[in-house]
Amino acid sequence: MSISHEFTCFSLHQSLFLLPAFSAKFLSEPLPWAPESLKVSINSTHQCLHLQWSVHNLAYHQELKMVFQIEISRIKTSNVIWVENYSTTVKGNQLLHWSWESQLPLECAKHFIRMRSAVDDATTPEQRFWSNWSSWEEVDVQNSLGHEPLFVFPKDKLVEEGSNVTICYVSRSQQNNISCYLEGVRMQGQQLDPNVSMFNLHNVAFIRETGTNIYCKVDRGDDIKGIVLFVSKILEEPKDFSCETRDFQTLSCTWDPGRDTGLLKQLPQSYTLFESFSGKKTLCKHKGWCNWQVAPESQEMYNFTLTAENYLRKRSVHILFNLTHRVHPMAPFNVLFKDVSVTNATMTWKVHSTGNYYTLLCQVELYGEGKVIQKHNVSVKVNGELVLSGLEPDTEYSAQVRCANANHFWKWSEWTRQNFTTVEAAPSEAPDVWRNVKSVQGYCVVTLFWKPLSRLQANGEILFYNIVVEDLDRPSGLQLLSVPAPANRTELTLDQRAYQIHVTANNSVGTSPASVLVVSGDPGDEEVEEERVKGTEDGFSLSWKPQPGNITGYIVEWCDRPRDPLCDLQWKHLGPNTTSTVISSDAFRPGVRYNFRIYGISTEMVPYLLEKKTGYSQELAPSDNPRVVMSNLTSHSFTLSWKDYSTESQPSFIRGYHVYLKSKAGQCHPGSEKAVLSDDSVCCKYKIDDPKQKMFVVGNLQPESFYEFLVTPYSAVGEGPHGAFTKVTTPDEYSPMLIRIILPMIFCILLIMILCYLKSQWMKEKCYPDIPDPYKSSVLSLIKSKENPRLTIMNIKDCVPDTIEVVNKHEGTGKSPTEPEAAKPTYLYLLPAEESYSGPGPCICFENFTYNQAASDSASCGHVPVPTKAPSQLGLLTSSENLLTALEKNCMNSLEEIPAGESSLNYVSQVASPVSGDKSSLPTNPPQPELCSEYKMQMAIPLGLAAPSSSGSSSLSSITLLDEGEHYH
Repeated sequence: MSISHEFTCFSLHQSLFLLPAFSAKFLSEPLPWAPESLKVSINSTHQCLHLQWSVHNLAYHQELKMVFQIEISRIKTSNVIWVENYSTTVKGNQLLHWSWESQLPLECAKHFIRMRSAVDDATTPEQRFWSNWSSWEEVDVQNSLGHEPLFVFPKDKLVEEGSNVTICYVSRSQQNNISCYLEGVRMQGQQLDPNVSMFNLHNVAFIRETGTNIYCKVDRGDDIKGIVLFVSKILEEPKDFSCETRDFQTLSCTWDPGRDTGLLKQLPQSYTLFESFSGKKTLCKHKGWCNWQVAPESQEMYNFTLTAENYLRKRSVHILFNLTHRVHPMAPFNVLFKDVSVTNATMTWKVHSTGNYYTLLCQVELYGEGKVIQKHNVSVKVNGELVLSGLEPDTEYSAQVRCANANHFWKWSEWTRQNFTTVEAAPSEAPDVWRNVKSVQGYCVVTLFWKPLSRLQANGEILFYNIVVEDLDRPSGLQLLSVPAPANRTELTLDQRAYQIHVTANNSVGTSPASVLVVSGDPGDEEVEEERVKGTEDGFSLSWKPQPGNITGYIVEWCDRPRDPLCDLQWKHLGPNTTSTVISSDAFRPGVRYNFRIYGISTEMVPYLLEKKTGYSQELAPSDNPRVVMSNLTSHSFTLSWKDYSTESQPSFIRGYHVYLKSKAGQCHPGSEKAVLSDDSVCCKYKIDDPKQKMFVVGNLQPESFYEFLVTPYSAVGEGPHGAFTKVTTPDEYSPMLIRIILPMIFCILLIMILCYLKSQWMKEKCYPDIPDPYKSSVLSLIKSKENPRLTIMNIKDCVPDTIEVVNKHEGTGKSPTEPEAAKPTYLYLLPAEESYSGPGPCICFENFTYNQAASDSASCGHVPVPTKAPSQLGLLTSSENLLTALEKNCMNSLEEIPAGESSLNYVSQVASPVSGDKSSLPTNPPQPELCSEYKMQMAIPLGLAAPSSSGSSSLSSITLLDEGEHYH
């Protein structure tokens, strides 16, 4: 058996008290019943010594109450460390047992045990004296340790938190210096002998579930040994121990086991339930609850003892109760609702039977919109029933019920919940209606808005809205419009007359009362001065002047999303005696301007505008700067304008503008002040206090100077962002004057160029006519080549010379008006050249008005093949042959002999008609050469080298000779 520390301390004191009495009175007298056959065994795990002995000379059926005094010595017999008197009743031949737990591990030292006895029985008062001591029994565990150099004890010891523990080591060498550590911290110990030292640990603490590490090592060696000390948290006493029944058949006991010991694997704990009246005991399978079967003989009183136990400690709690006072009913069931109407419903339920002698008290709670709206208590034996009244139509409710013992209340049962919905009814309230009126192309466009009815007002699902439009000028004219739900608006196009509009909401049961609104032809945009208001976190506080006369109420109108085209129009109805209100909305955002309109409603249900108010829930600094246009740039000033800048869209009320101007000089003129920007740059700041002024002239500037400017708005909470500056350079003082002179000149030049371009054809014809283009000659379309129809450009060797017109003129002389008419030009007919001739002909130079080549210019000379002999079949005169010969022989000489300027050769195209009346003298049907191109080659000869022929026939080519002094015509 295990002896606790408190018990052993008490036994020790008792032995010290009894020992002198026994010794003084019975020391010299022998005892016939002395202890014999003493045996000692060791339990190293628990560090215990187990003693076993017997008492001889005792009759078989004899029983005596005896006291055994036990002494335990350590290291040597004279060092007694424990004395205890153990009392027990001894029978004949009975083996007696006693155990002792050592604080010092048994492996650390030798132990010696002896004992003696005395009779402490009233039946034999004469035998009260001690027997002789038994011989010492030696216990030496070190002999069985082995031959390892170092040992540490105890191994895997279990102790409670706050206990004192002794640790020791055993070394096989006396010369080793050994140190021991607790979780890495060195411990100070006490040496028992040269090979053994012990360490006392006081009030040990729980560190971890895996235990506390202790090790010892040789300072100058590799030997190290360690142990694990398992420290358990103290086993707590069970709390809130309670037992109850739900069906009078089973008792359910529950408790709070408290905190864990921390060593559930090494130190498991058990719970035992013991009932004293019945004497029954059960080992609980669960840590926090246990079931007990109720006795069939209907036992009412119960006395339970709950014991929590582990290896180190035992805890117990007690409870005494009457079974009928610990009844916990089961939850009601079969909850139903019947006779559900618009405002009433009947609720029924059932309870589990607990006998005819027990009455249950049931509690009913009715929930609406998540809150308890009704509570009722009902006494029930088997079935329960309750009528719920005062309900709303078409409303979903939730009812729950629970029950308890009405005679001896212990606990409520669990709730049982069920939902139900009342039936629908006609809507009870008229819709909240408002309108927006606009005039479009002579018509009145009315947008009607209405708010959905609340659940309590709708009394059912709204299916549609009926809108009746009545023309007040023609009461018989009615217009009916039906708008299906869930729409909350519609648009009407009306004439510019007064109309009365009725709006009703309809569900499956009926129609709501009508909302009446009168719309006149006037859109209602009266000129009312707008007032600024300041919003707060709670909203906008609005107030207005009371209106005289009959006023049925007021309406405040605003938009939750003013920047949205749909606006999300909102309104609030107020009574006739109300002159202030607070408008709040979750949609209000900082930096957004909200506009409010306050209308009065007359007795004729006609709304009219009273006041306008605007404001911000929270003003923010301006978000952007205006887009500035610069104009009128001069050497001393320029103009800035930002007419397109809208102040309505800014996140605060714009109070004015700041104009920042940077310059290299850094001098600020009157009307401005120096300002330091965020980048530490210095500039001049001009302030404009009027937000409507969107133009500013920057003056007092220097010519040909560099400036930078920025225009930013400011409000009560700050100014706009300081973005990039715009750069500008002023011109010099004379540039405008030069521009005023040069621009007109450029304009005139451009005008002349345009006129010249428009008259270019006329000037070309007058000043420099086009050179004839042989490809575009009309002759080409008249003459066709038989051998090569595609040939259009003549070759010199293939052509026969035509006619040369020679005009004689004298440089510096002119013809008087009275001078007789010049002789008509003479045509000289040339013979065609022979095909076999290929030698060069005479070089002929002439002056041509088209090409501007002088007759004396040798660079204009070219070799022209001239035939030396005319074919006989042509029948030309001898004069022609002489002319050809003269041309061949005297060409170059003739050119040299003719003075420059005395005569000229004029090119005459075959396309042109003859210029004289000798045209009729030309042969009418001259023979055509085969190889002649369609465009004839022209030749010219000097004057006087040929004479006109009188023959009526000629060749295809001709030379025209002009008398000296005649001009080109």
